[in-house]
Amino acid sequence: MTRTDIYKRLYKDYSKKFLNKIFLSGVFSILVAGSTSAIAWLLDPAIKKLFLEKDHSLIFFIPLMIIIAFATKGFSLYFAKATMISVGEEIKKKLQIDMVKSLIKTDTQIIDKKHSGKFISNLTYDVNHITHLLSNAILTLFKDSLTLIGLLCVMFLQNWKLSLISIIMIPLASFSAKKLGKRIGKVTTEAQEKSGFLTTYLVELFKNHKLIKIFQKESFEEIRADVFLSELKDKNKKIQTVYVRMSPIMETLTGIMIAILIFYSGKLMSANQLNINNFFSFLAAMMLAYQPVRALSTLNMNLNQGISAASRIIPIIDQEHKIKDIDNAKNIIIKNSEIKFKKVNFSYEVSGEETLKSIDLEFKGGKMTSLVGHSGSGKSTILNLIPRFFDAQSGDILIDDQSIYKTKIKSLREQISMVSQETTLFDDTIKNNIKYANDNATDEEVFKVSKLSFCEDFINNLPNKYETVIGENGIRLSGGEKQRLSIARAMMKKSSIILLDEATSSLDSETESKIQEALKILTKNKTTIVIAHRLSTILNSNNIYIIDAGEVIDNGNHEDLMVNSDLYKSFYEKQFQK
Repeated sequence: MTRTDIYKRLYKDYSKKFLNKIFLSGVFSILVAGSTSAIAWLLDPAIKKLFLEKDHSLIFFIPLMIIIAFATKGFSLYFAKATMISVGEEIKKKLQIDMVKSLIKTDTQIIDKKHSGKFISNLTYDVNHITHLLSNAILTLFKDSLTLIGLLCVMFLQNWKLSLISIIMIPLASFSAKKLGKRIGKVTTEAQEKSGFLTTYLVELFKNHKLIKIFQKESFEEIRADVFLSELKDKNKKIQTVYVRMSPIMETLTGIMIAILIFYSGKLMSANQLNINNFFSFLAAMMLAYQPVRALSTLNMNLNQGISAASRIIPIIDQEHKIKDIDNAKNIIIKNSEIKFKKVNFSYEVSGEETLKSIDLEFKGGKMTSLVGHSGSGKSTILNLIPRFFDAQSGDILIDDQSIYKTKIKSLREQISMVSQETTLFDDTIKNNIKYANDNATDEEVFKVSKLSFCEDFINNLPNKYETVIGENGIRLSGGEKQRLSIARAMMKKSSIILLDEATSSLDSETESKIQEALKILTKNKTTIVIAHRLSTILNSNNIYIIDAGEVIDNGNHEDLMVNSDLYKSFYEKQFQK
């Protein structure tokens, strides 16, 4: 995407809708330019009438006009900036909303490729630079360009010869800024990368704080934190250093200009071609022009920062989702909830290795089917293909003889609930976590599923009961309590297909017993697919598939497999024989 394309996109999607406010800021910018120019021009009659001609008829009027000019400049500048601050924050929100929407809808494989910390950095660091481009840069362009034009008019009115000499500073400053602008874009990209690393590290730090303590890695992590912070500090220091490089350049140019002007003005005065009042008015205009020239000279650096950030943000917003509805997709109609895999092949983009190899599976409607195999054999992948978290490279998956790839994803997922080993909960109340499956659920329904899932046992012992906030990912609950809460949430959805991925692993016997009872209620008359390392949880399955290296090597009930499958028999004996 070229710079021009980025500018067009930012205008079309973000700035265009705020043109009325930008125009209003432009009006205030005209007032700023006019009042600033008036301040410089008023020095001419002030010096001429009051000091040279000693005409006191204007002794009140000219000071009053100077006060009005300064007040007009101050208030106009305030309203211009306040208006663009409002525009900037609106644009910032729109950018962040678009990015979050894209991330919410994006494919699981895309999310898995990049650490969440990097996305957070894009959402904060990069968005701030784009906001600065679309608000501050626009204001600078309006306000300082108009102010510079107004002051140049004053300068030329006072003496065109001196004006021609002084405007040499503008192209010299612009040339210097252009060189620095290229540097600022590169350093900003490097700084964003370091910001992403830091955010990633912080996410990991908070998530693994217990691990850090138990392995006594506090000092190690302090050193790592210092490295990340130092790297970001160095990059930010470079950015600020590049910005302030304009100061010596502008100060030197200004000094040279003033020295030349004083020398040449002296020559003109000696030849009676320049009056003292004209000179001071001109000098005031030129000194006031210093700020807009400086601001405009750094504008290119701001633009490079914003464009650099936009080149990273826009691809995320525009990320094409591979998992989406086809044209003419229909709502799935569930009758028996019978699921079939037909010659399904699948491989993850990251590894590229084939995870599932032309597998055929059949899950009877209303029955429980289990998947057994070594870790990495492809069991979880099979579960993830059913709700289309991933799409198979070839083959088909049918539910009641309807291809899931020809049905609407929303209608498909409405029919599926999932309970996994890695329970995901929100930093919210227990009630809201259960109601996440159904916002319209009544309190009575929440109480009912809590009782059926044995959550009531621990909820009533909590200080605020159902209004208890459980912390990040349920940190204030035990593993068994979190698992029961996730089962209650699945019950609330009332779906016809239940996917259970290691739902009872790592639990004590008493807790597992309660969860098993809750799962029986959850899965009653539902098409249920179970992955479990503990074979005790799947002995009563109607059918058990043995998966090995992405292939189905056997299937049958427990008794059949104990006779016909050496791999299954090996799993069983390891768990049940002393």
